[in-house]
Amino acid sequence: MDIKMEQLIKISVRNLVEFIMRSGDIDNRIVGIAELDAMQEGSRIHRKIQKSMGRSYQAEVPLSITVPVERDGHHLEFCVEGRADGIIEEEDVTIDEIKAIYMDLDYLKEPIGIHLAQAKCYAYIYAKKKSLDKIKVQMTYCNIETEMKKYFVEEYDYKVLEQWFLHLTDEYAKWACWQYEWIQKRNQSVQRTQFPFAYRKGQKELVKGVYRTILRNKNLYIEAPTGVGKTISTVFPTVKAMGEGIVCKIFYLTAKTITRTVAEETFSRLIEEGAELKYVTITAKEKICVMDTCECNPVACERAKGHFDRVNDAVFALLTEQNQITRELILEYSERFCVCPFEMCLDITTWADVVIGDYNYVFDPHVSLKRFFSNEKKNDYVFLIDEAHNLVERARAMYSAVLYKEDILEVRRLVKGYSKTLVKRLDACNLDMLQLKRQCDDCSIVNQTGNFYLHLLRLTSEMEEFLKEFSNFDERETVLLFYFDLRHFMNIYDYIDDNYIVYTDYREDGAFRITLQCMNPSGQIRSCIGKGRSAVFFSATLLPIQYYKEQLGGDSEDYAIYAPSPFSEKQRLLMIGNDVSTKYSRRSDKEYQKIAEYINLFVKEKVGNYFVFFPSYQLMNEIAEYMELSEQKELYIQKNSMTEPEKEEFLSYFKEKPTMTRIGFCVMGGIFGEGIDLKKDRLIGAVIVGTGLPMVCNERELFRSYYQERKQKGFEYAYLYPGMNKVLQAAGRVIRTMEDKGAILLLDSRFLQEEYVALFPREWFPNLLVNKRNICEALKMFWKEEKN
Repeated sequence: MDIKMEQLIKISVRNLVEFIMRSGDIDNRIVGIAELDAMQEGSRIHRKIQKSMGRSYQAEVPLSITVPVERDGHHLEFCVEGRADGIIEEEDVTIDEIKAIYMDLDYLKEPIGIHLAQAKCYAYIYAKKKSLDKIKVQMTYCNIETEMKKYFVEEYDYKVLEQWFLHLTDEYAKWACWQYEWIQKRNQSVQRTQFPFAYRKGQKELVKGVYRTILRNKNLYIEAPTGVGKTISTVFPTVKAMGEGIVCKIFYLTAKTITRTVAEETFSRLIEEGAELKYVTITAKEKICVMDTCECNPVACERAKGHFDRVNDAVFALLTEQNQITRELILEYSERFCVCPFEMCLDITTWADVVIGDYNYVFDPHVSLKRFFSNEKKNDYVFLIDEAHNLVERARAMYSAVLYKEDILEVRRLVKGYSKTLVKRLDACNLDMLQLKRQCDDCSIVNQTGNFYLHLLRLTSEMEEFLKEFSNFDERETVLLFYFDLRHFMNIYDYIDDNYIVYTDYREDGAFRITLQCMNPSGQIRSCIGKGRSAVFFSATLLPIQYYKEQLGGDSEDYAIYAPSPFSEKQRLLMIGNDVSTKYSRRSDKEYQKIAEYINLFVKEKVGNYFVFFPSYQLMNEIAEYMELSEQKELYIQKNSMTEPEKEEFLSYFKEKPTMTRIGFCVMGGIFGEGIDLKKDRLIGAVIVGTGLPMVCNERELFRSYYQERKQKGFEYAYLYPGMNKVLQAAGRVIRTMEDKGAILLLDSRFLQEEYVALFPREWFPNLLVNKRNICEALKMFWKEEKN
C-alpha cells in the first residue's frame, strides 16, 4: 500500500486480492504452481498469446477506480489500480487474465482463487466505467513448456460484482485506516526528533550528504573510517526524510548478524529520542523455525496447517501492540496464533517502516522479497547498505549458478524405479555433460551449449510432475534439493550476457561441473536499487571508490564521499615490516621463523590483547609452531567453521584490563576479520601477515583474464582490490572509539609497492618503516606517550 497524498490510498489489484483472499496451508510439497518463478518466461508467453488474438483484443489495458471508504471516523479514498492482460470487445465484453505456469493443465479443474479474484476486480472496474449490466471473465492458463492452453469462462452480473468488490475493499479498510493513523503519528514524531549525539568530525557533513542524496533521487557511496558513526549518520537523515513523506520504507541491509544488531540499536536509540518507528529484522527461516527441521507442510507442522487463515490476525495484533518488532516478539505472537514465525515476519515487512535484513532479501533473485520487487514499479524506498564492500562478491555469487554431473547421476539412481520418462530426461542431460567433460582437461570456457538448455528445460518440467505425483518417498528431499538447484540454474541462464562466462572444471574431489559465472554484477544491482528512490552504500573500506561504484551499479551522476577519521594520529601507530614476504616462492622455515619473531617482538612492549591475521589457515598453523609462549602469554587459534558459541568463547578470552598477554590467531576475511567490536583495551594491536590476496584458482584466473581484456586491470580486480580490502578490515579492528589506542603492523614487503600504497586510506599516513632491530623502540615510544 502506498499513501501518496492525504487520505488517498493506492493499492494494486494483485496486492489487494493476494492479501485479503489468501487462505489455507503452507505446503512445500506443492511444486510449480506459483507463477512468480515463471515470471520471465511467463512474460514472453503473455506477449505471444496477446499477439495471436484478433483485432477486438486490447492488450495490457490500465484500469483504476477510486472508492470512498468511511471507517473508524476516517474518510478515506482507495485507488485500486492495475493492468488487465486483455479486454475482448465483441458482442459481449470479456476480461482476459493470462497465467503462465509450469503445472500440468490436466491437474487444473478450476481457476486458482486468487487469479480469478484479480480478473473479477478488472471486470468490475471496466463494467462500472462502461456502464455494463454484465461482463465475462476468461481465465487463460498456459503451460510454459508445452504452451498448451486451458480456458475457464464465466459471466457475471454487475450488481453481484459490485457487492463482491466493495466487500473486498471494506475488508482492507481496517488495515488502511490503521496505517493512515500510524503514518501521521510517525511523521509528526520524527519531525520533532533530533540527532541523538554530539556531532563528531565530518559527521554533520555526512548526514547532510545522505539527506541531499535522498532528496535528489541519487545514490551515494561512502568511504568512512571506523569511529565516524556511519550507522547513525545514514539512518538519521533517512528517517528524517521519511518523516517528511519523502521516503515510504527503509531497507537496512547487511552481510553479518552483528551489523544487524548495530542497526537495531540505532533505530532503538531514535525511538528513545521520541521517534515513533516500527522496525522488523528478518531472521533466516532455519534460525527462527520452531521445528527441528524446516518441514513446511500441514502434515509435519501444525502451524503450517491453516496458517493463511490466521496470519492476518496475528500480524494485525502485533502491529497494533508493538513497535520494536524483535525476534522474541515474533516467536511469542506466532505461538499465540499458531502460525509460522518466518512467514509471519515476512508479512510484517509489508507494514513496517524499516526492514533490517541480509543483502539477499533485496538482491538475490531466488529469495528477494517479491512483494516489494516483483515488478518494475519504482517506489520511494531507500536502501542503506552496510559494509557494502561485501556486496560485490555476494552479488556475483547470487547471480551465478553451478550444476554437477554427479548430482544428475545420483538423482537418476534415486528415481529409476519410479519414472522412465524422468530417467530419460536425466540421461539426455547427463550425455550433454559427458560431452562437455570430454572437452575439458582442467578448465574450459563454454561458448555453445547446444541442446543442453532445452534438455534442462524439459528435465525441469518433468521433475515438477514427478514431485507432484510422488509426494512421499525416502529420498524425496535429495531429489527436491536437486530440483531447486536446477531451477536456480535455469533462472540464472536467462541473465547470461557479456557480463557472464560459462565454464566447466572439476571440484577438488573430482566432481565435474558447469558454472554460469557472473563476472560483473553491476547491472543486476542497478536493477534492484532502481526499484527504490535512493541507495546509500557505506563501508570503512570502500577503496578504490571508483572500483566499488562501478561494481555496485553506480554511474557518473551518483555521489561519493570520503569521510575524515575522527581519531587523532596519536591514537594509532602504523608500522610496515619491510624484510618479510608471504609470497609462495619465499615461504620456508626461515621465513616462518622471522614472522613469528616479529609477532613476539610486537607484543613484547605492552601486556594486552592482540590479534594476528593470516591469509590462510595453513600459514596460520605453520607460524603457530614458532611462537614463544609462557605463563604470561597465551595463544588462541581460530578453528575452521566455528559455531556461534565457539566464536563467542574465543572473543571472551580478550577481556578488559588484562593482566597477561593474549594473542588471537585469525584468518583475514573470516569471522574475526570484520564486524567484531573489541573496544578500549580488549584489543590494542593487530599484525597483518601478508596482503590478503585470494588463492589462485580457476575462478580467480577467469576474473583476471576477463578484466584484463576489458579494463587492463586484471590483477587489480581479481586479486589486489579484494585482498587489500581484507587487510583494511583486519586493521580496522584496533581503533573503535575515541578512548582506544593501538598499534598495527603490516608484515610483507609488498606493502611498500606503489599499487598497494595507493590503496592506503588517508589515516594510514604517516606510517613507519620498521625491522626486527628497531620495532621495539618504536613501540616503546608509542606506549610511553600513552602513559604521559
